[in-house]
Amino acid sequence: MADEIRFGVIGGSGVYKIEALTDVEEVSLDTPFGKPSDALIVGTLDGQRVAFLPRHGRGHRITPTQLSARANIYAFKKLGVQYLISITAVGSLREDYAPLDIVIPDQIYDRTRHREEEYTFFNDGIVVHINFADPFCLDLNAILYEAAKQAGATVHNGGTLVVIEGPAFSTKAESRINRQLGCDLVGMTAIPEAKLAREAEIGYSAIAMVTDYDVWHESHETVTAELVVQNLTKNAQMGKKILRLALPQAAARLQDCVCRHALQNAIVTDPNVIPENAREKVDLLVGNYLPRR
Repeated sequence: MADEIRFGVIGGSGVYKIEALTDVEEVSLDTPFGKPSDALIVGTLDGQRVAFLPRHGRGHRITPTQLSARANIYAFKKLGVQYLISITAVGSLREDYAPLDIVIPDQIYDRTRHREEEYTFFNDGIVVHINFADPFCLDLNAILYEAAKQAGATVHNGGTLVVIEGPAFSTKAESRINRQLGCDLVGMTAIPEAKLAREAEIGYSAIAMVTDYDVWHESHETVTAELVVQNLTKNAQMGKKILRLALPQAAARLQDCVCRHALQNAIVTDPNVIPENAREKVDLLVGNYLPRR
């Protein structure tokens, strides 16, 4: 694992492996926040070293609420990942974002309720306030959008992704209200992933694969797990095609971005009062910003 691993991929429902990876190595990691969802698969994809993690574990064993998002993101950071691409299933809340379309979202609206322990790396004596106005990496977003067009996908640039608790799909009332709030997509995992990636100074973007119209659309069938899986199976290869087109461009163009300096002015706690055990727990993340004792 001597080669630099700049890019990570986290695969959601229906994307449990990347068949084109070569020189594959399975890496099991421990983190101060527990074990990731599964072993990370490190390999080479079109000349780029990539770390891949199936978000819900192989065989899809972990619900969105039960995910150890902190362990997942920390594991990518531990491997040296600088940019993380999420391949994720979403429902559409607008007519023109149709099933089997691809969306590169640029905003998030959080409606989760039971993920308090996973919301931040920083507690127990360290307070950090990151800038989260743009929750996705806009530089990486632009590359993914261009790659999706090159891949021949029906792709939409931008959209607000509302994140619900799950694992149940929305009620009709919730779906209608989310539309009234101006949301474009609905999913279950971008929070807290995007927040944690920002705290880890990793650029985070999503290839959102539309599987359904949630439950608001009167003339389309109501979303079911079976429908989601069927459409994901149809769309999974497109998501992987976009990924393969995007990575060489990202490697050439992404030398730096604001995401990778998110902690520079975000740590508000006096370093002299930070407990040593709390500091050690997140030293991988804050070591460059706090004076050594």
